[in-house]
Formats: sequence, structure tokens, C-alpha cells
Amino acid sequence: MSNTPEIYPCFEPKTSTWQYIVADPQTREAVIIDSVLDFDPASNSLSTATADSLLSIIDEQKYSVTRILETHVHADHLTASRYLQQQLINRGQPRADVCIGKRIQLVQHTLAARYSISSPELESAFDYLFDDDERFSIGSIEAYVLHLPGHTPDHVGYVIGESVFTGDSIFNPDVGSARCDFPGGSAHALFCSMQKLLSLPPDYRLYTGHDYPPEARALSEHGQKWKAYTTVKEQNLTNKHVRNGVSEDQFVTWRTERDVALSEPRLLHQSLQVNIRGGRLPRRNTEGYRFLIIPLKVPESLD
Repeated sequence: MSNTPEIYPCFEPKTSTWQYIVADPQTREAVIIDSVLDFDPASNSLSTATADSLLSIIDEQKYSVTRILETHVHADHLTASRYLQQQLINRGQPRADVCIGKRIQLVQHTLAARYSISSPELESAFDYLFDDDERFSIGSIEAYVLHLPGHTPDHVGYVIGESVFTGDSIFNPDVGSARCDFPGGSAHALFCSMQKLLSLPPDYRLYTGHDYPPEARALSEHGQKWKAYTTVKEQNLTNKHVRNGVSEDQFVTWRTERDVALSEPRLLHQSLQVNIRGGRLPRRNTEGYRFLIIPLKVPESLD
């Protein structure tokens, strides 16, 4: 089998999210990883320009999409997985399964109660749940699943040839690591997941789920502002949070103190409610409206 895919990194700047199309150049089979559905919180409206740009690449390259992959339940953007699935069917392609790691069920159980989501809405929300270390193929290219908890308990990465799609388990070296204060998150677990990635061969490429360039990179005239990947070797030498010599205790202390000071993601509640449904929208009520629940923070004086 070949192990060199064609990779199209597609950056969505409003949520700083990297989406990927990964394809076998021989068979033209492809997967989509961590897609974005556009959401405007000012008008509470959805649109599909970002997802449509992925479809344009797929059309131009004549790819056949066999899977739509999620690394985890994202808390900062809505997935476009179901929209993409239907649009690909409309183009005459076979139905591509929407896939995620098997621990999604833990996250669904926790969040369903918080947002009053009924069990029927979560039944078969995803088409396929991967086991840890499960192997699959994209045409002639071998791939397998890595369980990478810490940011969230369901988090997985995808090793495709010598490229690894890490989601939010590790960021570029000058950004470091993701927060661990979501339900089921753990700084200890994230440190171990990052070490799992850093133990891969040094020339493997790590494609991250987000990029938040610090000022030095953003203003650089010669560097690339948005970086989709670095190598395992680069991460071991320069990652600001887990480079060689940083202990687990040091990382956990810093990450925990940092997370306490962070505000919640702008699209937290909207994202979680759609994403645990596997990209499906809430059901319409009797008058044809769809609703999301936004929790209120109420002072004691108003209780």
C-alpha cells in the first residue's frame, strides 16, 4: 500500500479551525476531517460557504469521499458533517459515513442532560464509532485511530500514512496545547496523549485542529502566518508546553492555572448541542422552528 496522501488544509479564520481533505492520489478516494458549518451568533443563522469550499475542491479533484471524520465533539464550531454527507449524495456519490471515536457516548450522556436532549435524538447520531487503534484504509493508503484524551474524553486522532491529524490534542509549537476544562477533560491525560504523539517517528507530520498564531508569527514577513502542521521532531524540540525536559507535573500545574483564567468559547453551547447530534440540527417544533438552549448565569438576587 502507498502511504503518501494528497492533503488539502483549509483554514476557517472565524473559529481558527483547520479542516482537511485527505485523499489517495491513485484511487481518488478521500476523507474529510473536522469540517465547519458557518454560524453567525448575531443573527442566530447558519450558512454553508465554508463547507461549500470543501465541496468545490472535491469536485475539482474528482474525489470520492468514503468517510467524514470527527476528532471529537468540538466546543468552538458546528460541524458541517451532515450537510456534506447529503451534498455528496446529491452529487451521485455513495453515502459517506460520519465517524468518531467510541467514547462519544460518554460525552453525549453528560451533555444530553445539560441541554435536555432526548435519547431518540442521539440514537445513531453517528454512522460509525471507531475502536481504539482501529485500522482502515483510504484507497491504497493505510490509516488507524489513536485515542488522545485530555482536551475531551472522546478525542481521537487519525494517522494516515505518515501524517497525523491531531485535532486539539496538540497545537503548533509556539501555541503549545489546548484547554482541558471541558467535562471529562484532564491535563494529566492530555500530557500523556501529547507524549504518545511525540513518540512517533521524528519526520511524521502533525496536522493540528486549530491555529492561534502569536504576534511574532502573525507579523512575520517571511514566515507563514497560519501553519497546518509541524513535524514530531520540531514539536519535541520547541513546543512551549511539552518540549523535551518538561515534566508532567510542570505541564499539569501550568495548564490548570491557565484554564481557570479562560473564558468559555464564543459558540460553546451552539456547538455542543449540534455536534453531539452528529451534525444534525435540533428537531423542528410544531410551528416549524428549531431551538438551541443557552444557559443563563443568574445572580442569587434574581433566583
